[in-house]
Amino acid sequence: MAEINHFEYGWITPALSYALSVLGSALGLICAGRIRTAGSAGQRAWWGTLAAWAIGGTAIWTMHFMAMLGFAVEGTRIRYDVPITAASAMIAVIAVGIGLAIVGTGRFSAVRLLAGGLFTGAGVAAMHYTGMAAMRLNGRIDYDTTRVVLSVVIAVVAATVALWLAMTVRRGLAIVGSALLMGVAVNGMHFTGMSAMSVHPHSGQGEVVGAGVSTLLVPIILAVVFGVVGLVYALLAAPTAEDRAAAAYFDTLRGPEPAEASPPPDPVGLRARSTLGRPGTPFPSRRDNPPR
Repeated sequence: MAEINHFEYGWITPALSYALSVLGSALGLICAGRIRTAGSAGQRAWWGTLAAWAIGGTAIWTMHFMAMLGFAVEGTRIRYDVPITAASAMIAVIAVGIGLAIVGTGRFSAVRLLAGGLFTGAGVAAMHYTGMAAMRLNGRIDYDTTRVVLSVVIAVVAATVALWLAMTVRRGLAIVGSALLMGVAVNGMHFTGMSAMSVHPHSGQGEVVGAGVSTLLVPIILAVVFGVVGLVYALLAAPTAEDRAAAAYFDTLRGPEPAEASPPPDPVGLRARSTLGRPGTPFPSRRDNPPR
């Protein structure tokens, strides 16, 4: 069995992964809060998509990849299959999006929360092990069943708590505390799943095909930067519930719009018959209307 090192670069990679999970969780909670105050189905879908991208894409998947930067196996290089890696990211975003749709549509209830947490947690676990399946190394990968089950349970519990927080948390300090808690849960699930892994090296040194970490790091960092900037811009540009309430209050102060002044009554229709007052109208003569 090959020796595995989860912290090849020390505590820098787990610290960065935790920071990303907290940042994504905080942005996702703020976006999820806009779902409850949205005035239309289109707005709810928009904020749900942004929340799914923040939580699933940044807090979960990017955290997973950042933590994998510190993962090393003695005696072999590690490469990644790009299509499978991209599929794992989509699984995370879609799973969180469906979970938010389950709890965010209709009346919030315990049944909806449990169903959304179960589906989202299973999706997060699928994301993790799909990402692990994208690894290419010179060896055979095995997993301890007990720890795999434990990681799935942690994922389901963490997803349920995250969805409950997304539907209930409103205040700034509560969002920060919830994001810190979600970061612990997401990282705990990841490293529990990683501890279940063991590598048995092959006897021969075959070629390892795939993209290296450095190849994937630049596009992932750019995606994170542009994604976070876009989320922050969307949150700052959109009016909050307080903004809408203030606008409605000022509308009541202005009062109703004044109606256009109506012309004075013309009971016998003289105004309709008269053409003398219109600019450019020629003066009438008897030639125009000869007597009969």
